[in-house]
Amino acid sequence: MKKKVEISPKIETLFGTRDENLHLMEDGFSVTINLKSDSIEIEGAASDVARAEQVFVDFDHLQRAGHQFNNGDLGSLLRVVTSDPSASLRGLAEAGRQRSFGKRQVQPKSINQRRYLDAIENNDMVFGIGPAGTGKTYLAVAMAISALISKRVNRIILARPAVEAGERLGFLPGTLQEKVDPYLRPLYDALYEMLEPERVDRFLEKNVIEIAPIAFMRGRTLNDSFVILDEAQNTTSEQMKMFVTRLGFNSKAVITGDITQIDLPNANRSGLIEAITVLKNVEGLSFQFFDETDVVRHHLVQRIVHAYEEHKVWKEQQMSLQLDLGPEARANDNGGSALPSVRRGSLGDSILESHSARE
Repeated sequence: MKKKVEISPKIETLFGTRDENLHLMEDGFSVTINLKSDSIEIEGAASDVARAEQVFVDFDHLQRAGHQFNNGDLGSLLRVVTSDPSASLRGLAEAGRQRSFGKRQVQPKSINQRRYLDAIENNDMVFGIGPAGTGKTYLAVAMAISALISKRVNRIILARPAVEAGERLGFLPGTLQEKVDPYLRPLYDALYEMLEPERVDRFLEKNVIEIAPIAFMRGRTLNDSFVILDEAQNTTSEQMKMFVTRLGFNSKAVITGDITQIDLPNANRSGLIEAITVLKNVEGLSFQFFDETDVVRHHLVQRIVHAYEEHKVWKEQQMSLQLDLGPEARANDNGGSALPSVRRGSLGDSILESHSARE
């Protein structure tokens, strides 16, 4: 099927740099898009052509309504639209406008980010779990600021375990707050990126925005608040139970964490891992999971996360294989050495040779 779409004003913005957005739509919708002298021709299956055509219709409507797309936002929205048949460019853009605060708007850059934002709007407690750089904390803080500015809540409380400090806080200079502030710095960074510095300072001074270690939450009931627990993988079971039971009336809680980066002495005691099992069937609560495709930092971060995931799978396969072989077979396989076996010609060969030379 072929369909012609009339060329509208500023349509070149939709094309993107070197037509990258057109290529994205062609791949995502399985269509061919050709630019004619007076129109745009879309060719493909009828349902796919209809979805691609709707993008052009939505873009024209948004442009006439005065909507401004920030750098990179349009491509991110199109990725969501092409991967989710229920999503539309107009719907995503207008939802972002509703979540605006100041000059910024909260726009999802992947389908999982869209589900995450929807979950925060529709549930009183949401867990966002995934690797670094997927926007878990940033989007949660953005939604909290949006709720505060629109007066749906009266304050924002940001908590984080200061696990790296451990019992050594007493040896650090300054007051208790000054000792734990370095571990809470990522939350300050997110706030200052989204609001004017003077406004953030004023909110902090009046305790409209409160940033504190999770230990400061004990014994409190948090009403009319948007509460965020960051780095939740570093909470103990007791700390997690304490935090999720702080929620009061007209409040929301978002718990974010990366279960591949646990800094606790015993990773099996992570309160976040336990919560996934214990709370998975609780009504009114939502778990949203991210993967490396949701990474929105430098493109290298996505590749690095993927490499670590592959390495983790390889290690699990090797461990499983060694358990199946038994101790005697492992010793024979390694030539009687306690060192793990590696492929010839690999980097591991160099390490083994260096180890043997030192002996």
